[in-house]
Amino acid sequence: MELQQHNIELAHSNAIQAAQAASQQFVDTHFGGRDGGACGFASVEVYGVRSNSKVGKALQAIGFSKSYTGALTMRNRWYRGQSVDAADAGAQAYKDTFKQLTGLDKVYAASRLD
Repeated sequence: MELQQHNIELAHSNAIQAAQAASQQFVDTHFGGRDGGACGFASVEVYGVRSNSKVGKALQAIGFSKSYTGALTMRNRWYRGQSVDAADAGAQAYKDTFKQLTGLDKVYAASRLD
């Protein structure tokens, strides 16, 4: 399936909204609406896409960059707090939405403590 840049941009927009909602819901549920818990980072990684392909260039245009792992990675753009769990909840939501809307099958969420 060939993805066009506007399809990737639309999928990204929807995925960001889903990620923001999931992160906020996590914070509201677990921390009473305030940032809390362990500090850390989250990201979304896409494997199996060459950075110089049309899809790779479209992913880079929305904020992905080449990682040392060979994946195209986008660091947390959906949650401004420090909670690794809230950021990870957003990354999971982004991954699920983006994967569904683009049809890319090697999309993963990742997180790490700071």
